[in-house]
Amino acid sequence: MFTSRRDFLKITTLGSAGLLLPPVSAWAGVYKDELTTLSEQLLEQWGESLLALQVNQPQVKGLHGGILCPACATIHGRCGDAIFPLLYLANKRKEQRYADAAIRLYNWMENMVSTPDGAWVNEVSVSDWKGITVFGATSLAEALIHFEHLLDKPTQQQWKNRLQKAGDYLYKNFTINTGNINYPIAGSYALCLIGTYLQQPHFITKGKNLAKECLAWFTANGLIYGEGKPVPEKSAKGCYSVDLGYNVEESLPSLVLYAKLMNDTLLLDKLTHSLKAHLEFMLPDGGWDNSWGTRNFKWTYWGSRTSDGCQPAYALMADTDPAFYKAALQNTRLLAQCTHNKLLHGGPHYVQHGVLPCVSHSLAHSKALATVLLQAPAIKECTGSLPREHIYGVKSFPEINTWLISTYKWRGTITGYDQEYSMKGGHATGGALSMLWHEDIGSLLVASMNRYQMVESFNMQRDNDPQSVCFTPGFKIVSGTQLYQHTNDLKATIDYKENNGQIMFNTHSLLVDENQLPAASPECTISYIFEKEVFHIHATAKSEKAVYSLPVISTHNEPVTLLSENKLEIHKAGCIVEISSSAPIKITRALTERAFNFVPGLEAIPLLFETNNIDIKISVRPRT
Repeated sequence: MFTSRRDFLKITTLGSAGLLLPPVSAWAGVYKDELTTLSEQLLEQWGESLLALQVNQPQVKGLHGGILCPACATIHGRCGDAIFPLLYLANKRKEQRYADAAIRLYNWMENMVSTPDGAWVNEVSVSDWKGITVFGATSLAEALIHFEHLLDKPTQQQWKNRLQKAGDYLYKNFTINTGNINYPIAGSYALCLIGTYLQQPHFITKGKNLAKECLAWFTANGLIYGEGKPVPEKSAKGCYSVDLGYNVEESLPSLVLYAKLMNDTLLLDKLTHSLKAHLEFMLPDGGWDNSWGTRNFKWTYWGSRTSDGCQPAYALMADTDPAFYKAALQNTRLLAQCTHNKLLHGGPHYVQHGVLPCVSHSLAHSKALATVLLQAPAIKECTGSLPREHIYGVKSFPEINTWLISTYKWRGTITGYDQEYSMKGGHATGGALSMLWHEDIGSLLVASMNRYQMVESFNMQRDNDPQSVCFTPGFKIVSGTQLYQHTNDLKATIDYKENNGQIMFNTHSLLVDENQLPAASPECTISYIFEKEVFHIHATAKSEKAVYSLPVISTHNEPVTLLSENKLEIHKAGCIVEISSSAPIKITRALTERAFNFVPGLEAIPLLFETNNIDIKISVRPRT
């Protein structure tokens, strides 16, 4: 029996024929740690829902075998990626229905999104993007490598032939410039995996070359860049195109899997450094702080809408750093908290706001958890800690013009990041406070997109709120149809100082529209002051038309008490948040109602201060 990926590599490279890999039990560790137990529970819950949502009507061509999305009322083109986790469940639970579902799903893929050149397209009719072939091919390869013993001989051969065609497509078409950087990185693993399994040395050579080229796409701090359109890669501030969600949920897992498959110890050392760098952005509750990323239009609090999950990256490297196990465990705990009715929801407050979950989340993360269950080392106890669990003051990331703050019970993020994606008015910038988190209650202030835009309409959910609210705190001016926000300003400047336990950030920006055109008298200055008991905002704008928006994260079942026109309290579990200001507080909705934003899937009380000069104090105290 093969007990490691290295054994698999050795045997297949020697040219064995008719390779039949062992069932899961031969790969998995005997000891069941919390991460393993939780991963099994979630995978089984999601798997049951995938079966329930699969169309099993042979007479209905085009639907039979597909998995219906309850939120989008469609069948997503990438649902075939679930073949791998469905076969995992068939093997683990010894239930034929899961294997039958995987076969139906494969046939749906071939009928609806397969192309003659060996690729699969992203969607049946609205997208002809073929880059996603890399993910379908990887899932099919993993399914065959681990579970071909569950398939009859004709099905095995059919799937192998199709995998060969997908490998040929990747070999002929993938380069370092294929899509964003996550694609060639994923291609390096896919080609080596397929090449090893099908004994195609040229696939392996191509995969190794891609991995070698990808090594140039790391910043000095260890962040992966290349998640941006168009070029040039460097912005006016010298920033690179970085997206945390895609890095931790897709690129890093692919590179870790590649390095372990190919026993690339030098790359594993580099990845250890990069994993630590990205881990700086994990919040203590397991959320990923992608409040600033280039592709944060797909940011969910736990990661990114259509990527697989951080677990394969961090869990598979858990024996090198105890913090990595903590990261995988905390994020999986968060996935469990966001799982309702056996489906993963796209944020912590979906259920509270009555928003249906897109099935893509459960589909993609099922692959990640199946990978963990097959390959991650068992860790008997969680001894590590996350960087943001520690008090360190300020950390700077100049490649994204962003600062992380950790002092007392406060965690904060301030950004002037000027790399835009393909749209204007995307992620927050302009010296924005993009995250304020407190140890006792979690998120308090969280940035959204400056304007919610369905950049990838088939991968995002529609915002049907006619009073949609930008969650990023800051000044704005509404003039007719024009909206000016300081959080649009790509040229904002930021400085800070630390003194006697106080951290003060000062930002200088302009109120501009999405095209960087300024309003009349656009100058504004905002200071953020972190002290032990109180967080302060002091904001001044030159224009008398400016108003300050402060959406405070809160679910609709948390009572709000107006103590005066300048002070209110939000009653949370175990704590009370007090907000006071130098100007009257205007709440733009009823006290029992909340605004909701899909980026990153939270509810908030939209507070407004109709003044261009405002002092705000926020404090948290225990309930008595």
